Amino acid sequence: MSEEKEEILEEKMEEIEDVAKLKTELEETTDRYKRIFAEFENYKKRTAKERENLYGSLLADIIRTFLPVMDNLEKAAIAPTTDEEYRKGVELLMKQFADVFTSLGVKTIETVGKPFDPELHEAVSMVQDEKLGEKIVKEEFRKGYQIGSKVIRHAMVIVAN
Repeated sequence: MSEEKEEILEEKMEEIEDVAKLKTELEETTDRYKRIFAEFENYKKRTAKERENLYGSLLADIIRTFLPVMDNLEKAAIAPTTDEEYRKGVELLMKQFADVFTSLGVKTIETVGKPFDPELHEAVSMVQDEKLGEKIVKEEFRKGYQIGSKVIRHAMVIVAN
């Protein structure tokens, strides 16, 4: 009977060893799965961010090509003319452009009366003006535009003092 017990004991020990091996394999597989899953989640986040940056960059490039058209429309709107229908047409076209820009998240950069910010403004001249403080934008030479915090085109300004 002792041989039988030894055999049973050996079988049980083998079963315990097999269970321990399986448990170790399961832990290793689970760890590998968790790592692969985390890498995949990071990949998804990274590609989503890259896609968003690419979209923003492409949008900015496209908007940048239309800015000279908007500049010319603004000049045409203030040009002296006796034809009021012509002026209304130009203003309507300008408003449509502005609405499209707004729908795409494009904003004009505020300038006159604001402190000069080299991140947003490009100074083309400096003048003395006692009415304004130091480094305050006195006049806007050309409008600047931005999407979110990304500057598409810096505003050209004249800075006081």
